[in-house]
Amino acid sequence: MSKSAKVRPAYRCTECGWETTKWVGRCGECQAWGSVAETAAPTMRATASPVTTPAVPIGQVSVEDSQFRTSGVPELDRVLGGGLVPGAAILLAGEPGVGKSTLLLEVAAQTARVRTRTLYVTGEESASQVRLRADRTGGVHDELFLAAETDLGAVLTHIEQVRPTLLVIDSVQTIGASGIEGVPGGVTQVKEVAAALIRVAKTRNITTVLVGHVTKDGSIAGPRVLEHLVDVVLHFEGDRNSRFRMVRAMKNRFGPIDEVGCFDLSSEGIRAVTDPTGLFVEHHSSQVPGTCVAVSMEGRRPMLAEVQALVTPSPLERPRRTTSGIDGSRVAMILAVLQQHAGIRLHQHDVFASTVGGARITEPAADLAIAIAIASSMTGLAPPKGIVAMGEIGLAGELRRVRDLPQRLAEAARQGFRMAIVPCEPGAADNSRRQVDGMQVLDVSTVASALTAVRVTNGHERGRGPLD
Repeated sequence: MSKSAKVRPAYRCTECGWETTKWVGRCGECQAWGSVAETAAPTMRATASPVTTPAVPIGQVSVEDSQFRTSGVPELDRVLGGGLVPGAAILLAGEPGVGKSTLLLEVAAQTARVRTRTLYVTGEESASQVRLRADRTGGVHDELFLAAETDLGAVLTHIEQVRPTLLVIDSVQTIGASGIEGVPGGVTQVKEVAAALIRVAKTRNITTVLVGHVTKDGSIAGPRVLEHLVDVVLHFEGDRNSRFRMVRAMKNRFGPIDEVGCFDLSSEGIRAVTDPTGLFVEHHSSQVPGTCVAVSMEGRRPMLAEVQALVTPSPLERPRRTTSGIDGSRVAMILAVLQQHAGIRLHQHDVFASTVGGARITEPAADLAIAIAIASSMTGLAPPKGIVAMGEIGLAGELRRVRDLPQRLAEAARQGFRMAIVPCEPGAADNSRRQVDGMQVLDVSTVASALTAVRVTNGHERGRGPLD
C-alpha cells in the first residue's frame, strides 16, 4: 500500500467505527444519532506486492492442523461444534459478573492438564486475584501461565516467550496499543488490538479466546467489525439470582449456530449441566391452573420448560401485559387469537406470563403451551397432570407443525410425561390419538380444539375430555 499526497476529509461513527465520505446525522451501521464526526483519512492506492504463500488447488490444502481439540469442558465443546480449533479466534461476551472469567479459567486449567501450554492474560484483575480464584476452583497447573498486562506490545512479547497453544485475553477492551489514537476500549483501539491478536493467532496456530464487554441493551460493546474478524461469537448469559448459566453460539465457522451449553456457577467454580431439563419444570403435587409445559429446541437439544400464567381482573383502563422469559409481542398475539377464535375475553384482565427457573423461550413452538396456561388461569380449570403441548399458533387460530417433533416427544417421554398435544400431521384427522414412545399423542388442528382437549374451557366439565 502506498499513500498519495492528497488527503480528503472522511467521517467516522464514534460508536461503532462506520465510515462514510460525507456527513450524515445518523450512523448507517448502528443507527446512532449525532455520532458521526469528521476525521482526516488519507487516500490509499493499492499496488501489487509479494505473496506470503502461493495459491494451491483446494484439494491440496492440509486440514490436519485444523482438527478439533477438546477444551476439557464438554458443554463448551458442544457449543463450539467439537472443541477448540488451532488458529481460531473466539469472542466470548456477557454481562459483568456472569462468570466469563471463571469459565475461561476452567478451560485454561483443563487445557493445561493435558500438557498443553496455556497463557492467560488478565487486564482487569491482578495476577494474585486470578491465582486466588484458581486456588478455589482447583485450576493451578505448571503449564498454565498467567500475566497481568494492559499493553498490546507486552502481550505480544509474552506470546513470543511462552509460545502457548491456547491464549485467553480477559478482556480485549482493557488492552491498549501505543501509537494508536484513542483510549483502551475505544473503537480504534479495539479494532487494532483485536486485529493484531488475530494475526498472531492465525500465523502461529494459537487458539485465541477474547473476552468482550456488553452494552446495557445486551449487545457486544465496541465496533461491529470485531464480530466479523473473529471465527466464533459466544454469548454467556444467566440470571444473577440463579446459579444457572448458558453459553449460546451466535456465529460459528466450524459448527452449528444457536447451540446452547448449560453450566452451574457456584463458589467452587463452574461445572457442566448435561441434563438441564429438570431445572425449568416445577413438580406440583396436584393439578394447578395456569401452568403448562412446553418443549423447545435449543440448537439440537430439546428442553422442557414450564410456562406459568396469571390472569386477574384489571382496575386499569389499559390492562397490563407483563412477561418474563417469553417474547411479549407473541403473548400479545396469542391473547388476540384466544379472544377472537376461542371466545376467551381478556380485554379487561391483567395478564402475567413467565417461565420457571429463568428459562428463556424464543421459538414459536411454545405458543400452544402459553395459550393453554393463559386459558387455564382465566377459567380456573387445571390441565391434566403429565401433559406437554407444542405448536405454533397462526392468526386464523390454526396450529402449525414444528420442527424436530420426534426428538421433542422422545425427550418428554424420557422425563416421564404421559400425554402430548401436537398439531395435526398430514393426513391425520382432528382429535385423532396415537402412541409415540409410550406417550399418548393427540393431534389437533386449531387452538380451540386444543383447549377443549385439555378441558380448560368453561363449556366442559372438569372430569371429561378427549384425552379420557
